[in-house]
Amino acid sequence: LEIVHNGNLRTGLFVLDLARQRGELSRVILGTDSPAGSGVQPLGILRTLTMLASLGGIAPEVAFCLASGNTARVRRLDDRGLIEVGRAADLIFMDQAIGGAGDGLLDSVALGNLPGIGMVVIDGVVRTGRSRNTPPAMRVPEVLPA
Repeated sequence: LEIVHNGNLRTGLFVLDLARQRGELSRVILGTDSPAGSGVQPLGILRTLTMLASLGGIAPEVAFCLASGNTARVRRLDDRGLIEVGRAADLIFMDQAIGGAGDGLLDSVALGNLPGIGMVVIDGVVRTGRSRNTPPAMRVPEVLPA
């Protein structure tokens, strides 16, 4: 059951509610349906999980799991989607956006605010710092000398 950013948002909330009622949230994954008529949506997954957490009656941490672990499992991305020894060291560090309502990242997402991305690590290597596409994060990680 894939809920996509470029899809019908009301139907996405309906599908989420059905899956929750049936105890089948493990079947729900998130996507963007890109490229679509409106183009590629770089923040599509973040917007979708924020919408589900703020309007869909699920905890923000569950919404993040739908976007990461569930999607990796269904798409058979065997070494990705979870933080665990032996898996790819691909991480996104994010925090509550500056000026966003709420008390911390999860509360802010539950209130409908996009998080701010502070750093992206792919294959254990820092690939980028603060995102130019998201609102600025309140706290940004830093790499300390070894």
